[in-house]
Amino acid sequence: MTASKALRALREAIVLEHLESENEHEYDTAVGAFDHPRCEIVATGQVFDGRAEVAGYYARVRDAFPDQRSTLVELHHADDAVIVELELRGTHLGSLRGEEPTGQAYRVRTTAFFVFDDARLVGKRVYGGQVGRPAALGA
Repeated sequence: MTASKALRALREAIVLEHLESENEHEYDTAVGAFDHPRCEIVATGQVFDGRAEVAGYYARVRDAFPDQRSTLVELHHADDAVIVELELRGTHLGSLRGEEPTGQAYRVRTTAFFVFDDARLVGKRVYGGQVGRPAALGA
């Protein structure tokens, strides 16, 4: 296996473990996948930087969408990122940003860029949804 194939395989394994830990609500593992945790929710302009902020964000997501799960639709490699398209499902049962919970189930497509510095995961940038819709509230 060439160095670039090995690096791609390592990055993909990190992303897949991160996504599975989110689905299992093992947020310590999800946060631990980052060399320096940083999540950006593009639709809302929110940035969570550092272990405490990202862990706090995940705690709020768990409370707002306790049954949220993602299913991998596509995975692509870029020079400094792994890009995933996900189908996100869950029920909006709590407040993430002060909004009233709708109690409604949702299913949306979203895209996340997992940004790497060599083999180190240094950021996650989530795209999709509209402000006020579950995809924009958390992924």
